[in-house]
Amino acid sequence: MTSPPLRLCSHIALPPNKGSSGFDHAAVHAATGHVYVAHTANSTIDVLDPATAKHLYSIPGLTAVAGALVSDESQLVFTSNRGENTIGMFAPGPDPKVTKIAVGLRPNGLAYDAQRHLLLAANVGDPAVPLSYTLSMVDLDAQTMRSSIEVPGRTRWTVFDAEAQLFYVNIMQPSQIVVVDACQPDRIARTMAIPADGAHGLDFDPVTRRLFCACDAGVLVTLDAGTGKVLNAGKLSGVPDVVWFNPVRRQLYVAVGDPGVVDVFDTTTMKSLGTVATEKGAHTTAFPPTGDSLVAFLPASHRAALYRIEN
Repeated sequence: MTSPPLRLCSHIALPPNKGSSGFDHAAVHAATGHVYVAHTANSTIDVLDPATAKHLYSIPGLTAVAGALVSDESQLVFTSNRGENTIGMFAPGPDPKVTKIAVGLRPNGLAYDAQRHLLLAANVGDPAVPLSYTLSMVDLDAQTMRSSIEVPGRTRWTVFDAEAQLFYVNIMQPSQIVVVDACQPDRIARTMAIPADGAHGLDFDPVTRRLFCACDAGVLVTLDAGTGKVLNAGKLSGVPDVVWFNPVRRQLYVAVGDPGVVDVFDTTTMKSLGTVATEKGAHTTAFPPTGDSLVAFLPASHRAALYRIEN
């Protein structure tokens, strides 16, 4: 019998949910290994240490926080505060001073160009508000939104390609990836059609120049980032959310909230390595850059599950 690709090691208790939602996106600070997760239900960022399996502290006052992103180059943590239409910016560590900058309607996905100090906030928008599906380009030096780019539909996640100096942003419908050139951050440079409904989770392999796009239709689409050519399409266990690429193990982890699993793929062959149970509703994970573990966030039991990568 083949061993599962992830082995559950322990759990970390996190603060109970105060609202009806749970956790959203998370990121890891490489220097400390600390995980910063958006606890949307509590309007906080919860910070935990997988090495000691402890919740360290929470950062309050981030209304309906949806996204977290860490820049190790700039030593900054960014948040998308969906309930107040701002992004937050602060240094890693306890009791930080949070700087907030106004952006578009209901920010969610975040990507960062450390060279230009340029942050992209992908705004979910509101179907009842015309022209509210936008990307906010934030100049961190000036601490202001420098431009707003209208996009054709609701945004999902986004990543930055440092080599090509491009931002890639998933659009739910019409299902596509829009590309923004960091040198011209006031317009869409090009688009890539996705042959499955509901482009959602997204990550990027800079070595092979491939994008991994997990779609609501239960399909994982692999594309050539330069041409947009579809290279592969594989089946998922359900509607996905967060996607992480592991460059050390050449693996991909796709969180699926219903039934509550992580689908694991070998990115060399794009074959499934197996499916690992988490908890129903667990749609978000964090991936430490060491490449040997994965953290899944469990909203029903308000815990983080720590998994060891086995293969």
